[in-house]
Amino acid sequence: MSVFVLDTNKKPQNPVHPAKARLLLTEGKAAVFRQFPFTIILKETVLDVASNPLRIKIDPGSRDTGIAVINDDTGEIVFAMELRHRGQQIKNNLESRRAIRRSRRNRKTRYRKPRFDNRTRAEGWLPPSLKSRIHNIETWVNRLCRFCNIQAISMELVRFDMQKIQNPEISGVAYQQGELMGYEVREYLLEKWDRTCAYCGKTDIPLEIEHIVPRSKGGSNRVSNLTLACTACNRKKGNKPLEQFLSRKPRLLKRIQKQSKMPLKDAGAVNATRWDLFRTLKKTGLPVEIGSGGLTKFNRTTRGLHKTHWLDAACVGKSTPEKMFQIDKTVLIVKADGHGSRQMCRVNKFGFPRTTAKSTEKKVKGFQTGEIVKAVVTSGKKVGTYIGRVAVRKSGSFNIKTVDKTVQGISWKYCRLLHASDGYSYNTTC
Repeated sequence: MSVFVLDTNKKPQNPVHPAKARLLLTEGKAAVFRQFPFTIILKETVLDVASNPLRIKIDPGSRDTGIAVINDDTGEIVFAMELRHRGQQIKNNLESRRAIRRSRRNRKTRYRKPRFDNRTRAEGWLPPSLKSRIHNIETWVNRLCRFCNIQAISMELVRFDMQKIQNPEISGVAYQQGELMGYEVREYLLEKWDRTCAYCGKTDIPLEIEHIVPRSKGGSNRVSNLTLACTACNRKKGNKPLEQFLSRKPRLLKRIQKQSKMPLKDAGAVNATRWDLFRTLKKTGLPVEIGSGGLTKFNRTTRGLHKTHWLDAACVGKSTPEKMFQIDKTVLIVKADGHGSRQMCRVNKFGFPRTTAKSTEKKVKGFQTGEIVKAVVTSGKKVGTYIGRVAVRKSGSFNIKTVDKTVQGISWKYCRLLHASDGYSYNTTC
């Protein structure tokens, strides 16, 4: 990953290679400004050098969002990250809170008239589980704009065009006969059937579009009649009716029939937030380019790139360079963890308190839960070096959650702060 550089006035400069950043830090010409994403700040004033304009590209998803920063002129992928949302966790927490409150109301105040029927929602209201996705992307767009010279934004506005799937001639026959033919429908089916063969369950193999009711038996080309199958299963089924082909597998038959009519929950979440996200990005004042999922896949396929969230982001829109380099690079994995709970005490499954009220003091010995620390333990049973998120205790004995485990009982004296708590946890992958 390239290293972001700020001058003495915190104005973004051209990102540099990690070796150049290491040299500047060793010579004392720069200092670490931020760990994630790694950013340095120069100690000496430099001449005004025009920084290269960069474009931030976003592939929004229900669970994961890919973000890439690209130089359109050179095709260099300057920075790549994958942002993991916590929408499902928020939904589960709200449902749990609702159940506990309703149970308490039935036990104690059932004589009161209900007031929740009087609530109104503003126009354009989104549930918190969906709104959090927009806030996460907005946060990271604003951060990257502070660390590098972002001059444009590209985002995938739709994963697939529902109208063109249901009625291919809605915008003319020319669209169906163009180079994007088939990409929209295939992207929809890959999302709906989880990129697996519907009959044998194999993954990571070439998949073919298969008609559930064969065309020779009166089947149509509507997406509700389409599924994905590997070559062997597709040939084995031939033009047999589904009920005949799976006569000995009633469970699989029932699952396929149910899934063919099932709506896409994740796709629905993306479609529900796409325009709100677009309006949020427009507020930055930067030009926003939009593209479809079919175009993203076309760009990725023609350039011979493999399937990842951040490479999908790099291929969003018509501005995608014909040649991109630094494809195999370190990717920053960012997970939204929130800023803790405002619950004063934990409750059991019946809604009764099971712990004492938590302290109002967030910091213990100068550390706060959620911060990323480095602990170098030199004595005792837990000798070693640990880097991860810290959970503080009033006693001064902390827990550190590393990439693969949680280490308990680390004294605060061994800890050194690396990154302040900002609601996210970080990891890197190649």
